[in-house]
Amino acid sequence: MKKSGQVTIKDIAKELNISCSTVSRALKDFPGISPATKKAVIELADKYNYRPNAIALSLRNQKTNIIGVVIPETVHFFFSTVISGIEDAAMKEGYNVMICQSNENYDREGDCIDALMSARVDGVLVCISRETSDLAHLQKVVNDGTPMVFFDRLVEGMNASSVIVDDYQGAYDAVEHLIHQNCKNIVHLSGPENLIIGRKRIEGYSSALEDNNMPIRPEYIVECRNGTQEEAEAAMDKLIASGMPIDGVFASNDMAAIGALMAARKAGIKVPEDMAIIGYSDWQFSRMVEPALSSVSQPGYEIGKEAANLMLQEINQKEKQKSQIKILDTEVIVRASSNRNSA
Repeated sequence: MKKSGQVTIKDIAKELNISCSTVSRALKDFPGISPATKKAVIELADKYNYRPNAIALSLRNQKTNIIGVVIPETVHFFFSTVISGIEDAAMKEGYNVMICQSNENYDREGDCIDALMSARVDGVLVCISRETSDLAHLQKVVNDGTPMVFFDRLVEGMNASSVIVDDYQGAYDAVEHLIHQNCKNIVHLSGPENLIIGRKRIEGYSSALEDNNMPIRPEYIVECRNGTQEEAEAAMDKLIASGMPIDGVFASNDMAAIGALMAARKAGIKVPEDMAIIGYSDWQFSRMVEPALSSVSQPGYEIGKEAANLMLQEINQKEKQKSQIKILDTEVIVRASSNRNSA
């Protein structure tokens, strides 16, 4: 007999002196197999740790029962909660998850897609990188008939479903919160404008100012394309050094908000008394910094779960259905960095 884990149905059949089809039916609990034969087959399969050949099964069934996921960063708290939602929904339906990380790099994203397609995954869940503007590699997936669902970052012009949050409303609520804290000169550290989420958050920021009869000043919108602490800190250093009056900051992500906190601290600016700051995503560390960071919370787990469920629906349906967009709500989490009422 072969070593554990490499035993085949043929090996079990030979040892028990029965046919391969009898072994196969016994393992699948088909009727017509005597209890004694079934017991002998199962005991021998357990003894030698028999496992079905996944590659052979996938070729036979035209399915691998694997969902591929392309994610920008696995270290990002938000994306880690998304992965949890995806895995829970997928595994509940008997699917495994294969995760690839693009590191916010367009070329690497393309390599991820190629690897997943080579692995014959049944569907692909994608959050595009910050660099992605050419969608040819993604369009190829759709053209090949492989179900694809986007999450977090909306992609226009493709026949694929998406699960996103209301980035416009989340930004609007964040800025309105700052206005209610009596902020008059609010800087927006924006994300990359090639991403729809970046544009939607700028729109939400602008609408909140307009609706409160406050001017929209282009010099107060500063793109932090990479969204890092260092990039945002350097941007805020320049703004503060310029003498521009700033009493509020809405950052497109929490790392940029931390950069604003660091810049304010270096300049001797009190937070939130002199400058109220709020981020976006509500990373786990937001409550651990000093002062604790206000942020817009996104339901990462629910995004992952909804995206996986949409994917499973597409895999199981016989005909391609019209793509759909599911939009989930955000919530402003107020902490010390923006709460002047408790300062």
